[in-house]
Amino acid sequence: MSTPQINRPGGTYDVDRSDAEYRTWLKEAVRKVQADANRSADTHLLRFPLPESWGIDLYLKDESTHPTGSLKHRLARSLFLYGLCNGWIRPGRPVIEASSGSTAVSEAYFAKLIGVPFIAVMPRTTSAEKCRLIEFHGGRCHFVDDSRKMYEASAALAAETGGHYMDQFTYAERATDWRGNNNIAESIFRQLELERFPEPAWIVATAGTGGTSATIARYVHYMGYDTRVCVADPENSCFFEGWTTGDADVTCDHGSRIEGIGRPRMEPSFVPGAIDRMMKVPDAASVAAVRALEGAIGRKAGGSTGTGLWSALKIIAEMVAERRTGSVVTLLCDPGDRYLDKYYSDEWLAGQGLEIAPYAEAITTLLSTGVWPD
Repeated sequence: MSTPQINRPGGTYDVDRSDAEYRTWLKEAVRKVQADANRSADTHLLRFPLPESWGIDLYLKDESTHPTGSLKHRLARSLFLYGLCNGWIRPGRPVIEASSGSTAVSEAYFAKLIGVPFIAVMPRTTSAEKCRLIEFHGGRCHFVDDSRKMYEASAALAAETGGHYMDQFTYAERATDWRGNNNIAESIFRQLELERFPEPAWIVATAGTGGTSATIARYVHYMGYDTRVCVADPENSCFFEGWTTGDADVTCDHGSRIEGIGRPRMEPSFVPGAIDRMMKVPDAASVAAVRALEGAIGRKAGGSTGTGLWSALKIIAEMVAERRTGSVVTLLCDPGDRYLDKYYSDEWLAGQGLEIAPYAEAITTLLSTGVWPD
């Protein structure tokens, strides 16, 4: 389509789409989302008990204390601000997200906060407790049988309803201010300032969108720290294979059993070049680790916490063997009460064919002897 020529002197085509009513709504929506951050205290940094003689400190950044109970509260807030300020989220129109649960719980909270409908597109196998929480915050669950179909189902719903597909897997790394502004990395380093090892040797994250690991790694590089960043990946996920082979098109046929992390494709928000190391963690090891965590600090956590904790313990075993001191940080991503029918159910483990005893024994051996079993 060509633009007609303006023949008269000083002629200008002018289209003004400003909308005073919408701008008033937008200002109030942004204020409400920012006010939520202002009301929220920082999350705690918990210590995991290790033998004093090792000279190593292990911390867990407890993201379960956010208002919606998970690490994804930070992401959802950033995504809503990003969508609002880009003009994508509009009054009365639904926000739609592809999510296995925790992101959807947090986004349902923010959608209710600003008064727009919310639809979560999620695998039918998502825990019943997460579905309950989404509905508690006013959201609606739309189930798919194949987790690989979540993306296209979300886009189709957005087109059908005139809503906005939030697409956390594309925008997670863009929506968060990785230079600071109280992001998770800045918070970790601030909380470590008075510890005996204020600059951790390693920070271990897990990847669902890849946005958290991108934020942490970028902040570390930006600030000039020597901290290394490791990403722990569960079974039935493509991040490890894509990172090790350099193949951005790698896929897998099954969805992850560790809810909230692991993806059947390399997500756009995952930034491979920013991180230093990856580990592929058996699902049984992740479950053994969260059960060991409960024994150590009296707190239940979700399976993704176990994936990161297993990797952190493996790094600590290396440090002990090499007589290196320092600190390691990983994440407590969400509470275990969302998974009582899964990771804390022996019946579920048996049905999945997961045998956690050898991994539990490995953790016990490490904590009592300092040696990682072969």
